[in-house]
Formats: sequence, structure tokens, C-alpha cells
Amino acid sequence: MARLPRLILPAQPHHVIQRGNNDQPVFQDAADYDAFLGWLRAGARQFKVALHAYALLPERLHLLVSPPDELALGQMMQWIGRHYVPYFNRKYQRSGSLWQGRYKTSVLDPDDFFLLCSRYVELAPVRAGLAEAPLDYFWSSYGHHAGLRADPAITDHPLYWALGNTPFEREAAYLALAEQGLSGAELATLERAVQKGWPLASEHFKRDLQLRLKRQVLPAKRGRPFKTEPDKPVS
Repeated sequence: MARLPRLILPAQPHHVIQRGNNDQPVFQDAADYDAFLGWLRAGARQFKVALHAYALLPERLHLLVSPPDELALGQMMQWIGRHYVPYFNRKYQRSGSLWQGRYKTSVLDPDDFFLLCSRYVELAPVRAGLAEAPLDYFWSSYGHHAGLRADPAITDHPLYWALGNTPFEREAAYLALAEQGLSGAELATLERAVQKGWPLASEHFKRDLQLRLKRQVLPAKRGRPFKTEPDKPVS
């Protein structure tokens, strides 16, 4: 099946995942995490990408971001790679690609999936067995949203602000959501969307995208092809 062109929507949240080549480590010590975070924060500022959440794991990274236009996310990821990959290769005396192909991304319908995806990203270290609780893991933005440590690189989404009228109320509400965890179905939905590059959205949101963009946003159904009018959505 042909790969769909990457779908980037300005001002919409996107879940981004990038893995090490053959799942090899891309972070090996605290200095590596610090270096990457420095370039992530600088890149987000330079390309005006709102960084809502992140988690850096030894062999992969998760981001939740809103780019200002169709180009900024790719430009930011390339810019970070041009700095971090040479740093990593020099330090560990290696050469060649660090990443497993291009980064993967899924645009979100924020009303239904933003807070779910934010928790998915920040709970990744616990799912990976790297920490017993998300607050125990330093290399994610969970501490920011839980009120433990402020991260100036984070741009809180309006849906996070809507959790309460004060920082304490927002932090308590987010902690309560995180304690609920995610169901197996929710995990599968989030992971399938980002791996395939599909929108993580309601059917109404997807149909609206196809009408507005005049492009396919989901893989075509298997079986004999059929004709559709150019201005009608492909379900």
C-alpha cells in the first residue's frame, strides 16, 4: 500500500514519534538528554512550534506539538537532527543514521484526543518500565503539568488551561486524569494512528478534513476501486 503524504495542519496538535535506527539507544546518559532538550527548546522557539508535551526514552522520543504552518514541524525536526546527530556520533565514535527513517506524526482532533495524547506521551516512561510513577522520570514534561517543576519550553494548550481556574486546580485535575491511566483500546488507537500517519479524530473531523483539503487522509479501503466525486469525502 502506498504511503500517504504526511498530513500537517497549521495550529493543530500533532503527536510525533521518532525511534532510533533498529531501536538502538539515542540517549545514553544525562548529558545526552540535556543536549537534546536544549536543541528541542531552541528549535521550537526558532520555528514557532508550540511544544505541549514530551517524553525522551532511551531509544525513542514522543512529542505533542502545534506547528504554525505546514513546514515548521519538519524544519524543526531537521534542525534538531542536524545538531544532535553529529553530537551523538562524535561522542560515541559512530557514523551513519541515528534515526529509523523519518519521524512519524498524527494530527489530532483536540477536543477528543488532546488530553488523552498528552497523558499517553507523559506516561510512556512508566509503560516502558523506566519509572514506577511518571513524577519519578525527569526527562518528560509530566513534572511541569503536575506542578513539580516549571518548564519554560512548554506552551500549555487551552484545553489544559480549561482544567481549572488556578494552577493548583489544573495540576490536580491533570494528576487525576493521569491516575486513571489509559485503556488497552485507547493505547492501540493512539499507537496505530501515529504509526500509520492517520488523523486521530472523530469521523466528522476526518470527513471535514477531506472536504477542506481535497485529499485522502485515510488509506483507501481494500478491494476493487470505485470512483468518487472530487469534492466528496472518501469514507
